[in-house]
This record gives sequence, C-alpha cells and structure tokens, in this order.
Amino acid sequence: MEEIVIRQRGRSDPQPPNLGGLDSGRLDLGERPVLLAPMEDVTDIGFRLLCKRYGAAMVYTEFVSAEALVRNVNSTVKKLTISDEERPVGIQIYGRDVASMVEAARIVEQAGPDVIDLNFGCPVKKVAGKGAGAGMLQNIPLLLEITREVVKAVNVPVTVKTRLGWNQEQLIITQLAEQLQDCGIKALTIHGRTRSQMYTGQADWTLIGEVKRNPRIQIPIIGNGDIHSLEEADAAFDRYGVDGVMIGRATFGCPWIFSRRELSLDEKIDVLKEQLRINVERIDEYRGILHTRRHLAASPVFKGIPDFRQTRIAMLRATKVEELLSIIDQAHDRLRSLAQGDLT
Repeated sequence: MEEIVIRQRGRSDPQPPNLGGLDSGRLDLGERPVLLAPMEDVTDIGFRLLCKRYGAAMVYTEFVSAEALVRNVNSTVKKLTISDEERPVGIQIYGRDVASMVEAARIVEQAGPDVIDLNFGCPVKKVAGKGAGAGMLQNIPLLLEITREVVKAVNVPVTVKTRLGWNQEQLIITQLAEQLQDCGIKALTIHGRTRSQMYTGQADWTLIGEVKRNPRIQIPIIGNGDIHSLEEADAAFDRYGVDGVMIGRATFGCPWIFSRRELSLDEKIDVLKEQLRINVERIDEYRGILHTRRHLAASPVFKGIPDFRQTRIAMLRATKVEELLSIIDQAHDRLRSLAQGDLT
C-alpha cells in the first residue's frame, strides 16, 4: 500500500519530487501542503478543479454515505466521479457499522481515488446524531474496528478525519491518534474543535500540536480549523509543526485562497463565472446553479458592498444562468465604482 509523504521544510528529499501523484509506492504531497477539506454541497468536481488550479495540494470529494453507496443511491454514486486533472484526490465516506463501511470502501476503491478518508468528525445532527461522523467519538471500540477492517479491505491508503473529542470533558485525541495509527491509517486530519462545539468558538490547535510532537506518531498529522489564508496556514505550520493544513469554510466562493499570487478583482469575478459555467455544463442549468450560488453568496469578493443583503438573496434565488450572470455583473460594477470612489 502506498505511503503518504510530506517533505519537511528545508530538508532534501532523496526521491524525485512527485507533487500530487503516485510514484514508487508514495503519495507525495510536497512541502507544507495546504489541502481542501471535504464538504457536502461544496466540494463538487468543478470547485475542486479550480482549487487544484490555484494550488491546493490535495482535494476531497463531498463526503458520501456508506449506507447510500451500498444501496446504490444514484445521487450518492455520482459523487464518486473524479478527474485525473484534480489528483491527488480523496473520497471520504461516513457510516455507523463495520459491514456497510467496508463494502462502501470497496465500492469507492473502484472509482480510483488516491486516498479513502473515514469521516469521524462531521458534527451535524443528521450524521452525528445517528452515530456516524463525530458520533463515532462516543463509541471508540467501534470506530477502531471500522478503521481496522476498512484498512484490511482495500489497497489504497486509508486516512481519518476527526475532532478533539465529543466535548471538553472528553478530549481523547492524543490517545485516539495512537490507536488509529495502530489500525494502519496513513495520515490523520484533526479539526481543532469538539463535536459539542459544532463550528462555534475558536479552534484549539494546542492538542493538534501535542499529537504531532508525540514521538510514537509516525504518520502525517494535518491540522484543520479557523484557517482563512495561506498566511494563517504558514503560522500553523510554524507554531504547531503539523505536516499539512486543511482549509474548509474559508474556501467558499474563494478557490484562489490556495494561491500565493493575489488575483485582481476582474480575475476573481472571472473565476466565479467559470465555476458557474463548469457546473452547468457538467450537470444542467438548474442544478449547476444550485451548486454554484452558495459559493457566490458567500464569496469574500463581494464584501464591502453596501446593503449587499438584497443582492445575496437575489443570488440565492436565481434559477437561470443569464439572471445569475446579470446579478454578478451588477455587483462587479458596484465594486468598480467603490474602488474608483476610494481613489478620488
């Protein structure tokens, strides 16, 4: 099975660089990789391709339900579609029993991902409330059994994404990291919150750093939570020594967040229009718009426009491409006017 390699800053690598592909049994993510987090209704293939273009070291599909895969639910199976252009790419699955997770992992393996990731961190009620995702943090023996059995069942690297624990009284990640490593996973991503925090408060990276400093831990440790820029990612690398940083919600409407080059306003607007075009061509007009308008409404590009609320509502209600493009163009014009006003 391939190893996941992340080269340390300032250290030479005796192997030829392979930034994002399989080579001699290695999945090499390069130096200080910044990854796109798997997010439902967000990380569709169009968005992943754009994030990859602008520098994401690795991308993940929307997370998929093991039970739905086993039942061959069409909308879930479609989420397994990946492209060679976006590699390395991981497919993340979630579930609450060994049999369905193992069978789902085998189905996923046939789609050809570079990594199969196990979601033990999603905090939302419809997932965690049923015992899956972060709900697994209340049943560690089952969590570990699922991990061991999935590792044995497939021939691609298996990784895990989880949280610090169920709540502040159960901060179990330091011990859990060792147990997961012993199950055979190839990397561990840790979101610096408990399940009870959901997405509130601040992510606590101190325990992530403690896991990384543990001399028993030999697999890459990837930190996640409250990273809004490459500058913040760099600070996390420096302060906590993590091997990788994963960005989630800050990518909404901002696939260029992975770029070291600052894009102009016109370039950013063009990227958002391209995302819309990709999704419409890939699916159809109505559903392509559904996949895109959430990104548009959340994009930092439009911050600073006075009374943007009505424009955001209009974006979220648009059902035709021309209608949505017209709203984008109007917002673009307002931003240009504001910029010119600042100069006078």
